[in-house]
Amino acid sequence: MLNKYARALFGRIFTPIARGLVRLGVSPDVVTIVGTLGVMAGALLLFPRGEFFWGTMVITAFVFSDILDGLMARMTDRSSTWGAYLDSTLDRFGDAAVFGGLAMWFAGGGDNDLLCALCLYNLAAGSVVSYAKARAEGLGMTANVGIAERSDRLVLILVATGFQGVGVPGVQRAALIILAVASTITLFQRMLMVRKQALAGAANASAPLATDPGPA
Repeated sequence: MLNKYARALFGRIFTPIARGLVRLGVSPDVVTIVGTLGVMAGALLLFPRGEFFWGTMVITAFVFSDILDGLMARMTDRSSTWGAYLDSTLDRFGDAAVFGGLAMWFAGGGDNDLLCALCLYNLAAGSVVSYAKARAEGLGMTANVGIAERSDRLVLILVATGFQGVGVPGVQRAALIILAVASTITLFQRMLMVRKQALAGAANASAPLATDPGPA
């Protein structure tokens, strides 16, 4: 849902910026790489120091590169398999940095083993959920279901962390718990969907072929 409606809204907002970058000769791939590096820097330099608000602001600013590079690619007719692959691959680094930076804080100054463990679980679960879909598509099936897509997970943890940074207590803990549960449910939803398709395919393959009854 966030992908569908938020991307349409922010697409209109960032179209003039995308046009300006295209006129300057900036490559969409460069925007993708810079955006990922910015997200990683904000997460791994600020979150471990407990700078949740400013870390969230930096990450949010660079997250929008995910919209910019797509707009630029379409404007320059450079949409490609490579661009989609690069974007999806680097997204994994950005997501891991967000939860990794939070885990570093809870393992250090935050001194909370439970929340550190939740951060690490969400880091791993996010990658596995994405892999479950990619692997299904690689096998010729689909797994585009789930209550917690990547954008949903990212928005929830960043909003909660930002509020935690301005003194709202408990929201970050709640978000980490919700994400852990939602990611687990999403993974099982995708696994069940693939299982259903795989069993249907096996049944069709083993079904006897209809014989020609011949002329009446």
